[in-house]
Amino acid sequence: AVLWRLLLNPNGVINYLLSFVGVGATEWLSDPSLALGTVTFINIWAGYPFFMVSLLAGLQGISADLYEAARVDGANAWQRFTAVTLPNLKPVIISMSLLDLIWTSQQFALIWMTTGGGPIDATELVSTYTYKLAFTKYEFGAASTAAVVVLVLSMILAVFYVRHQRAKE
Repeated sequence: AVLWRLLLNPNGVINYLLSFVGVGATEWLSDPSLALGTVTFINIWAGYPFFMVSLLAGLQGISADLYEAARVDGANAWQRFTAVTLPNLKPVIISMSLLDLIWTSQQFALIWMTTGGGPIDATELVSTYTYKLAFTKYEFGAASTAAVVVLVLSMILAVFYVRHQRAKE
């Protein structure tokens, strides 16, 4: 997060490189219309390797015999993709989607270290809101309530994830 904050600084490397293209310095993390998209990009960039390795493992787990049978039946590349690849990757995709939803909903460090929940609460999450309630406004009751809401939502998502994993077995 700190590295990205330095890269996206108005005097940072990314704005320097964009100046060669003719784009002026942009306040990536200070502009309310750009901050959420920028933080979302950083979050995707950070999680990309894990998801790609998971998808690769799922692809390697698909038997070549299935593709051969589809080819013998006259299926073209698109039909093999939709009839063989996607159905076999469905459990991996669902698992990764649920994990991503859980991890993103609890993303605190990235938001806090890049934008602090700002500008104008454009990147505020329940976790940063809870932190501000507790340690800025000293409203510990409201902060506890928000933390319990996050806990309950995380537990619900975890139950869906565990059920999905058991259904695969």
